[in-house]
Amino acid sequence: MFQSFEVTARPEQGPPRLRALRAEIAAAGLAGFIVPRADAHQGEYVAPRDDRLAWLTGFTGSAGFCAVLAEVAGVFVDGRYRTQVKAQVAADFTPVPWPETGLGEWLRRELPKGGSVGFDPWLHTPGQIAQVEEALTGSDVTLRACDNLVDRIWPDQPAPPMGAAKVHPIEFAGESHDAKRARLAAALREAGHRAAVITLPDSHNWLLNIRGADIVHNPVAHGFAILHDTGVVDLFMAPSKLEGMADHLGSDVHVHAPDRLLASLSALEGPVRLDKQSVPVAIAEALGERGIWSDDPCALPKACKNEAEIAGSAAAHLRDGAALCELLAWLDAQPAGSVTETQVVTELEASRRRDNALQEISFDTIAGTGPNGAIMHYRVTEESDARLEDGQLIVLDSGGQYLDGTTDITRTIAIGTPPEEARAAFTRVLAGMIAMSRLRWPAGLAGSHIEAVGRMPLWLAGQDFDHGLGHGVGAYLSVHEGPQRLSRLSNTPLQPGMILSNEPGYYREGAFGIRIENLLVVRAAPALPGGDDHRAMLHWETLSFAPIDRRLILPEMLEPAHIAWLNAYHAAVAEKIGPRVSPVTKLWLDAATAPL
Repeated sequence: MFQSFEVTARPEQGPPRLRALRAEIAAAGLAGFIVPRADAHQGEYVAPRDDRLAWLTGFTGSAGFCAVLAEVAGVFVDGRYRTQVKAQVAADFTPVPWPETGLGEWLRRELPKGGSVGFDPWLHTPGQIAQVEEALTGSDVTLRACDNLVDRIWPDQPAPPMGAAKVHPIEFAGESHDAKRARLAAALREAGHRAAVITLPDSHNWLLNIRGADIVHNPVAHGFAILHDTGVVDLFMAPSKLEGMADHLGSDVHVHAPDRLLASLSALEGPVRLDKQSVPVAIAEALGERGIWSDDPCALPKACKNEAEIAGSAAAHLRDGAALCELLAWLDAQPAGSVTETQVVTELEASRRRDNALQEISFDTIAGTGPNGAIMHYRVTEESDARLEDGQLIVLDSGGQYLDGTTDITRTIAIGTPPEEARAAFTRVLAGMIAMSRLRWPAGLAGSHIEAVGRMPLWLAGQDFDHGLGHGVGAYLSVHEGPQRLSRLSNTPLQPGMILSNEPGYYREGAFGIRIENLLVVRAAPALPGGDDHRAMLHWETLSFAPIDRRLILPEMLEPAHIAWLNAYHAAVAEKIGPRVSPVTKLWLDAATAPL
């Protein structure tokens, strides 16, 4: 299987490792050390070698950090992980609500006499460090770059990932890497920049039309790149990963060993573009005044998918939707109490594997029933595996990696007879999901301007959820992609071709969770009949097709327009997915997509 149910970290492992780290901190003459969930590339996902936060604390969430001092070790997590962290870390660690409590504010309080707190300059960005230092202004607490102290005490730390890279075919990429390099180099020249340093693996993998296997579930190859204003790229990647790719890369892509990066930076003439949110402090310091803060040059072009990428994503979603429907039909046929979470995950992966186009799953499937459903990023293990009992809901969030696209879809399913309070909350979540799906908006707006649309039905009932409404999705790349987001923190204007998730939810700790998710692509909206305002408008095209559980809907809570949208959506599911499933599943699908 692509997914493992092994327990990868235990709370009891944390205290002795914490004691060992504190001894290293004291030996280095420091008052503390910061352990982020990050690697030198600053992507969201890390290889086992770089999963220092989980190794030290037991916390396995995809975001957060630990600040270790002599008397306290704070584990900073956002709203997505506040239930999860309590179950994963020992009492020696103190969960800290973040970003409500900033690291600088916390250090001032916990170190009233001052002191130097160490950090690995390869694992933090200048933006992160500047924010903390600003909060420390006027205190006696300082930050000091140093070697990574966790690496000193991790005896069996895994080796760096060395997965082989492969060519991403032009039929799926839709544009040659020669054309991409020329297009981005022209933008550098226009901005007056001589070069740009690119650290995010999905950025330089997209630029060069390559994919890799260095991060589980994410088809990226680790490395660094320097894009010059001539279109030439210096690629710092282990040559063994690129065997047989010389013809694809061509004469304008020069491959170097990763340890040559700093020397190459010292030879660059400025100005050199750096992304303050993704470049490590070590690289910024190596460039000094030659570095100019700007955006990753690949980020926005990568986010705006071309027609080949959109068509590929649409095709991948149809195959993926058929696999999910086979699972949902199977699940509905199982008596309550007879199936466990791991069985659901295993059956869903088997269903996806029947399609030879599947390369990987796009993340560990979230299959949380009852109270586990309230853990937003729940990962089922052999120890947590629970049975699906009558009256429960199961949150099933999953996706696949296909050569032509990356999928991510969530359905919440009733097991037996669901409670009315859960049905009411589900209907509010559905109303928000439909409201966003139906939205038209003026071009130029960002996710922060419109994401409240998907929350309003919950807000009217005094409810909400602690994650963004949606994230960007790559084209056979990372399932979480920036800079586009449906989030109150996102100021990037939405543009045609961007693919995002639409996933409102509701979570009641200890009881149940709800999330409904489709992927959508931004399109130019056609003019409305009789309209007299000629401003450019955008709207969504839905990519995901699978039934939404009608047993959880209270129709009287929905507006007529919502019901009309749902019936039209289910008709499209029946039309597009029906011919792709088995006869038994087709019978189930006809019932599941009947008009409300």
